[in-house]
Amino acid sequence: MTTGISGSPPPAPPLVPARRDLLTRRVRWLVAATIAYNVIEAAVAITAGTVASSAALVGFGLDSLVEVSSAAAVAWQFSAADSAVRQAREARALRIIAVSFFALAAYVSVDAVRALAGGHEADHSMTGIVLAALSLAIMPFLSAAQRRAGRELGSASAVADSQQTLLCTYLSAVLLAGLLANATLGWSWADPVVALVIAAIAVKEGRNAWRGDACCATPPPPDPGRAAEPAAPDACCAGERLSSPAR
Repeated sequence: MTTGISGSPPPAPPLVPARRDLLTRRVRWLVAATIAYNVIEAAVAITAGTVASSAALVGFGLDSLVEVSSAAAVAWQFSAADSAVRQAREARALRIIAVSFFALAAYVSVDAVRALAGGHEADHSMTGIVLAALSLAIMPFLSAAQRRAGRELGSASAVADSQQTLLCTYLSAVLLAGLLANATLGWSWADPVVALVIAAIAVKEGRNAWRGDACCATPPPPDPGRAAEPAAPDACCAGERLSSPAR
């Protein structure tokens, strides 16, 4: 693979209109699927959490609502038919996504600290276990598909929203581990400890979204009238670029 002066891959070629339209429709469908799933997930998690007095399940349901707000921001951006309008909406969509990350981190942190400080113990919830396992199976595919489309489009907001979906995958794994540990071993401390790690990741992703540094978002094609500048290496997806087949 040919590389630039700095050893990084060369800039991606401009997308033809047909390909851009296809990717835009794909992002719209993925965002719609994410919103629909998370609305259902939130309703089930909050209901099951209330019945079982489980702060973890209620928090997971609230996280689903936060993700809906993030996906809705991207849906609003991509609702514009004109690519220039979508580009103009990018910064505001990123701000909304960043605030969603920060809100999620704040809630998870407060809830985890309360649990570690001796909050009430939750009852076992088979509904919560099934829901967490289902989310753990579905969310990685939605995240990966949106991330690929967002990178090719050069949309930092679409990539940032895919990171929000990926964070939901981590939370699903934490929730599942916590519910299983509580049901089988009585380890009530496991879930809040790992939740604090997830909160730290959410803060990091929120900062990246606020600055527009979504991982691997391909920059727009350079101006033909200007000399192309070598792109800086992107460590977070260097492995994927090296393993991607040439087009």
